[in-house]
Amino acid sequence: MGLEILINEDIKQAMISKDKAKLEALRAIKAALLLEKTGKDVTGGIIPETVELKLLQRLVKQRRESADIYIAKGRPDLAEPEIFQASIIEKYLPEQLSDEDITAIVAKVIAETGATSVKDMGKVMGMATKLVAGKADNKMISEIIKKLLP
Repeated sequence: MGLEILINEDIKQAMISKDKAKLEALRAIKAALLLEKTGKDVTGGIIPETVELKLLQRLVKQRRESADIYIAKGRPDLAEPEIFQASIIEKYLPEQLSDEDITAIVAKVIAETGATSVKDMGKVMGMATKLVAGKADNKMISEIIKKLLP
């Protein structure tokens, strides 16, 4: 089942159950999907799964960064809805990999590319992000690469 259809069904359920907070998060996803439909990566009105994953990751990242800013400014009342929305959006992402799994994948990519220093980070990052698409945050991948490369 496509993400858009799934979101529409969940919006209906949230409306029936009168869950306003969840409905707000779902509508944000739907709005982002509609905007993405008019983008250059979309042909025939069908959004590729890779684009959907990137979109969902971006939405989660935005919510988390907003929550961090609100907490830093002493506004936990504003951070709470952002954290809740991020948790709702994350449910549509594939299960995230553990640090150990990501480290193993990055180590394999480093061996395959023959990377020897941080200067080769671009090659490693490119291959690693393709392998773990949607299953790990790029920031975490980057940190692991920096640890493994001298």
